[in-house]
Amino acid sequence: MSALSILFATSEMAPWVKTGGLGDVAAALPASLRKAGHDIRVLLPAYPALKTAFPEAELVASLPALAPGLPACRLLSAKASGLPLLLLECPELFDRPGNPYLDASGQDWPDNAIRFGLLSRVAARLGQPDSPLDWAADVVHANDWQAALAPAFLHYQGGAASVVTVHNIAFQGCFGREMLAALGLPEHAWRFDGVEYHDQLSFLKSGLQLCSQISTVSPTYAREIQDEHFGYGLAPLLRHRSDALRGILNGVDTGIWNPATDPALPFAYAANRLAAKRANKTALQTEMGLDVTADRPLFGVISRLTHQKGLDLLLTIADGLPDLPAQLVVLGSGDKAMEAGFAELAARFPKQIAVKLGFDEALAHRIEAGSDCFVMPSRFEPCGLNQMYSLRYGTPPIVRATGGLADTVVDVCEDSLADKSANGFVLDGDTPHALWVAMERVCRTWQDKKLWQRVQQNGMRRDFSWTHAANEYVALYRDAIARKA
Repeated sequence: MSALSILFATSEMAPWVKTGGLGDVAAALPASLRKAGHDIRVLLPAYPALKTAFPEAELVASLPALAPGLPACRLLSAKASGLPLLLLECPELFDRPGNPYLDASGQDWPDNAIRFGLLSRVAARLGQPDSPLDWAADVVHANDWQAALAPAFLHYQGGAASVVTVHNIAFQGCFGREMLAALGLPEHAWRFDGVEYHDQLSFLKSGLQLCSQISTVSPTYAREIQDEHFGYGLAPLLRHRSDALRGILNGVDTGIWNPATDPALPFAYAANRLAAKRANKTALQTEMGLDVTADRPLFGVISRLTHQKGLDLLLTIADGLPDLPAQLVVLGSGDKAMEAGFAELAARFPKQIAVKLGFDEALAHRIEAGSDCFVMPSRFEPCGLNQMYSLRYGTPPIVRATGGLADTVVDVCEDSLADKSANGFVLDGDTPHALWVAMERVCRTWQDKKLWQRVQQNGMRRDFSWTHAANEYVALYRDAIARKA
């Protein structure tokens, strides 16, 4: 079949700007689509980190103000390992340090509607006949609320087919009605079946209502968000559009996340060379100031410390881990009370519990490699990537059966051991007791070294590359084009 012209619109892209899984997806999925022969361009704001990374970026278009509230802007062209990037340059909106959405005090930037309204408007323009480039997209792929207004512009002004991917439905981009005119949307768009949502302009609701096709980042999450408990008010709309909704499991960058070639690890290893994984455990214990011992499992955590991630459950029971016996290493930041709680635990048990607040990419790789088991008891998880990293690194995860966790982790039991699918441990509930029972079960299983190795190898041999997901997205794009026609 013919190659497609695809615009991938995103507000972040690893390694330059990343607050969660979207950044990783934006780095890996477009690269896989390009490898498959499609003409894909990634559009994202020209944040300071990107302008620093691509100082030779070439000016390819200057755009005037596209609406009363939108300033003039420019498009710069760059390439990241051969992948074409379009950097949306507007210094007054994007030349800000740190988090792309929040100011230094942790509050939303007050002009986020304008900032990401511009991203959405330019994304749509690149899928319209009057594209400022000698190129126009067959399909505009908008990611999360920050780009989700693009399908509204395409709907009301004409243009390409569109896809919206929901990475986390909890964030919806809701603003006042005055933004309708400021962003250049017509007055008749202010309808329940347009952009209006509870007397606000919702970027995400607009996209879900008006795009050609919808995707989420795992099959289970696609089902969950049609339920009131997980849908954050948008479940009725998603049920209405269920024929256009598809769940496609994220992949992982197997070039970066590969224990056989990972430069961050002191010792390379593979499914048939697991002795070197034990050497990584010793190195991690030494690095984090833990007792260097092989007689107890080491649990690892790399996460935002939030209620959604279920880390309060671990905090409640963690003081019992030294007597289990087990060790714990935590890397992350988030809720200040949770940060203080984990820091206090590390101070009480300095040889058994280690905590580093913040984020360190190389240390994250070493924790994945050096831990025996990864703890990820999320209350909801659209897809999750760390459980897939853990499986590739022979570090069976503990998870709840939600979202992408349910689609990737198979509980160790008699049946799953028989069919060689067992690769982790699934909690029975979201209570501290349920997590404690699961951690006890890990410790018992870990004592049986042959059984533990089987579970490790089951996980390491699963294919989590982006190839399959990229093929599913191509099918989704073709369906979107057919639906638009």
